[in-house]
Amino acid sequence: MKSYALLAGLLLLFASPALAGKNLLSAVDLASTNGDSDSPWETTVWTGDGRFDVVEGGRQGGKCLLLEADAPGGDVSWLHPIELEPNTEYRLTGWVKTENLEGSSGRGIVIHFDGDERPTKQLSGTNDWMRLESTFRTTGRNNRVHCSLGGWGLATGRVWLDDLRVEKVDAADSAEPADAKIMVTVNAAKLGTRINPFIYAQFIEHLGRCIYGGIWAEMLEDRKFYFPVSDKYDPYRDLKNSEFPVVGASPWEVTGPSGSVTMIKDGAFVGEHTPEVTAGSGIRQNDLGVVAGKKYDGYLWLKSPDGESKAKVTLIWGDGESERETINIGGIGHEYKRFPFQFTAGASTDHARLAIEVAGAPCSIGTVSLMPADNVRGMRRDTLALLKQLNAPMYRWPGGNFVSGYDWRDGIDDRDRRPPRRNPAWTGVEHNDVGIDEFIDFCHEVNAEPMIAANTGFGDDYSAGQEVEYCNGAADTVGGSWRAKHGHTEPFGVKYWCVGNEMWGSWQLGFMQLNQYVLKHNLVAAAMRKADPNLVLVGSGDLGRGGNRSWSRGMLEHSADHMDLLSEHFYVRGTNDDIPRHTAQIVNAIRGKADGHRKLQAELPNLKGRVVPIAMDEWNYWYEPYEYGELGCVYRLRDALGIAAGLHEYFRQSDLIQMAHYAQTVNVIGCIKTTKTGAFFDSTALPLLLYRREFGTTPLAVSGNHADASLDVAAARTEDGSAVTIGVVNSSDKPQSFELDVAGLKLASTAKVWRITGESNDPQAFNTVDKQPVAIHEETDVPFGGDVTVPPYSASIYRAAVEGASAP
Repeated sequence: MKSYALLAGLLLLFASPALAGKNLLSAVDLASTNGDSDSPWETTVWTGDGRFDVVEGGRQGGKCLLLEADAPGGDVSWLHPIELEPNTEYRLTGWVKTENLEGSSGRGIVIHFDGDERPTKQLSGTNDWMRLESTFRTTGRNNRVHCSLGGWGLATGRVWLDDLRVEKVDAADSAEPADAKIMVTVNAAKLGTRINPFIYAQFIEHLGRCIYGGIWAEMLEDRKFYFPVSDKYDPYRDLKNSEFPVVGASPWEVTGPSGSVTMIKDGAFVGEHTPEVTAGSGIRQNDLGVVAGKKYDGYLWLKSPDGESKAKVTLIWGDGESERETINIGGIGHEYKRFPFQFTAGASTDHARLAIEVAGAPCSIGTVSLMPADNVRGMRRDTLALLKQLNAPMYRWPGGNFVSGYDWRDGIDDRDRRPPRRNPAWTGVEHNDVGIDEFIDFCHEVNAEPMIAANTGFGDDYSAGQEVEYCNGAADTVGGSWRAKHGHTEPFGVKYWCVGNEMWGSWQLGFMQLNQYVLKHNLVAAAMRKADPNLVLVGSGDLGRGGNRSWSRGMLEHSADHMDLLSEHFYVRGTNDDIPRHTAQIVNAIRGKADGHRKLQAELPNLKGRVVPIAMDEWNYWYEPYEYGELGCVYRLRDALGIAAGLHEYFRQSDLIQMAHYAQTVNVIGCIKTTKTGAFFDSTALPLLLYRREFGTTPLAVSGNHADASLDVAAARTEDGSAVTIGVVNSSDKPQSFELDVAGLKLASTAKVWRITGESNDPQAFNTVDKQPVAIHEETDVPFGGDVTVPPYSASIYRAAVEGASAP
C-alpha cells in the first residue's frame, strides 16, 4: 500500500542538503521521483497492523519518519529499491528513537538490506536518538532498504527514523574528512541543579548472598533448622531443576545410625521444630570456608531431657586426626543453655566441616552459630572494609520483592529466638538474623543514611505505622518501648521510607489494581506520618511497562499529597558485542524515565506546577550466568562504562532525579562480590566509588559532537569552586581525541586524572578475588587543555584547578 502525500514529505526529508552528495539513497530519491505514483518508496505490512507518518521532531529539528504498532503488534516496513554494484561493500546507517518498543516475536526495530543476514543491532525499549549501522558486501543482485518495525516477527511501540544513509564503504567521497575534529564545549556559566549525594545510594535485599553470605558473617546455613534434618542428606535435592543453586533442603548431615535424629515440635527452641540427637550420633555441616591461623567464634544452645548428656563440637579442615580441633561440652541440663566455643583453623580450605556429636543421653540442639572471630557485631569485616571505601550515602532495605511478604516483627528481639521463614519472594530460608536493629547498626558502621521500605503487599497500615513508631517513637510509646527493651532507648530517627515496592507488578505479593492500590498507599502513608510527621515518603511508581503505563500517572493523580518522591526502577540486559550500545542502554533508560516524567507531570492539573522528584531506587545491568549465588552475575569492564555513563545522565537530570539506588550492592547483581573467605570490588563498583569521591557537585552544561564518536562527557564544578571535573566515557575500541573548550573559566594547564580501564583494553575483562584487572589508575600533572585523548574502553575523570580560585 502507498500514501503519496506521505511519500512527498519523505522525499523532502531525505533530500536535505546535509545528506546530498554522499548518500546514495538521497541521490536515488531525487533522481527518480517527485512524489507521484511512480515513487520507489513503499510502506508494507508483512503481518499484523501498523501506522506510517512523516512528523515534526527529527533529530536535527526537521521532519522524520514515524512507525508505530499497537498490541498484538505488527511487522511493518518502509521499503526502497536500490541498485548496487556487485561484490562491493556498502554501509547502511540511520538514526532511530523509540518509545515503549517491545518485540514479542520480533526484534523491535532494525534497518537492513534484502538478503542481508546482518541487519543493524536490534533496538527495543525507550531510547533517545541512537545511530544504527550495518555493513555488507553485495552478491550481484538488486537490493531494497528495509526500515522494519518488528523485523521477522511482531513488535509494539513507536519508532522515529531520521538521516537514513547508504554509502559505498570504499568510495573516496564516503569517508569523513581526515581532519574532522571532535569538539566538546563546557559552559561554566550554565549551571545545573546541585547533584544530590543520594544519587550514589545503594540497595540491599534479603535475596541470594546479598546479606547472608555477603554482609552478614554467619558461616552456617539453616542454623535454626528450618528444614528437617534427614537421614537422606542432599541439601540440593529440592532444587535439582531450579534456576538458582541455593540451599533448598537441610544442609545438616546425620553422622550416626538411621533414625538417630528426630525433629521435636513440642517445646521447640525456635521455629516449628528442633532436632533431638540420640547418644552416639551427631550432625555435621560441610563445605565451610576457613583460613589458616584465623580464629572462629561459635556457640550452640543445648538441653538434655535426662540431664546426663555430653557433647563435643569439632572443626575439621582435613582428613587426618591432627587436622581438626575439638571442644568438649558438659553441664547440659533440663533447660536450654548457651555454650560458646572458639577454634583456630589449621589450614585454608573451602571444604571445612563443623561436627556436633552427642554422648550419654539424647540432646536437643536449639540453634548453632559460627562466625570469623573478627566479625563486627555480626558483620563481615572484609565486606565492611569495601563498603566503607564505596562510601554510599544511603542504603535502602529490606527490599525489593522481599518486603511485600516480610513481617518486620520477625526481625526484632533475641536473634536466636527469631523464627526462620521461607523467603517469601525468592528462594531459600530467611533466618531473620538481620532485622531493623542490625540494619540501623550497619548504616551507622558504614556512615550511611537508612531508608526502610514498608510492606504494602501483604502488609497493612497499622503494621507500617507501628514499624515507624518502633524506629522513631519515644521509649514510652508501644513501638518505642519494644526498641528500648532491645537496648536502644534513643529513637533511630529513620527519615526516609519507601511506601511499598513495585506494587504495579503482577509478580508482587499483594498486587492489586491501581484504583485500589492508591487507596492503600494513602492509608499506609497516613498511618506512617501519624507515627512521625517528619518522614520523607517515596511512592511506588512505574512510568510505563506494557499495560501498566498509567501507574505513575495514577499515583500522581490520586496520591501526590501522600508522597514526597515517586519511585522508578529499571534494569537492562546488556549486549556482549556492541559496547557503545551496551553502554548507551543505561543512559537511554534514565533519560527515558526523566523525559517521560517531565511530560507527564506537566500534563497533570492536580499538581499545580509542583514537580514530584524521582527516586530511581533500583537500577543496574542484570543478566546471566550467576556465578555468586542467586542473581550473582559477573560484571565486566563494559558494565563499568555503562554505570559511569549512567552517572553522567543522572547529573544531567539533577533537577528531577534526586535519588538513585544501585541494586543490590553485594553479590546479587552487586558491585561487591564475596567468596567464603574473601571479598573484592567487581567492575561496577569502581565508577560508583570514583565519582562519589572525586567528581564535582554542580553540573556544568556540555555540548559538542562527541556522542557521534561514542564519547559520553559530563562536567561539574567542585563544592568549594576551586576546580572543574570532567568525566569522559569512551565506549569505542580506539583512543579518542577531542578538542576541549571550557567557556567562562580559565583552568590550569595540568590536571589530575583517574581512569577506569581493563587489562589489554579488553571490554570483557572482569575481576575475581585473586585478580582485579579492572581497576582505577591515577595520574598527576597530566597536560590539560586543547586536545584531550582518552584510551579505548575507559572512563576518566579529569580535575583541573580554576585559576584565581581559593585553594580548598
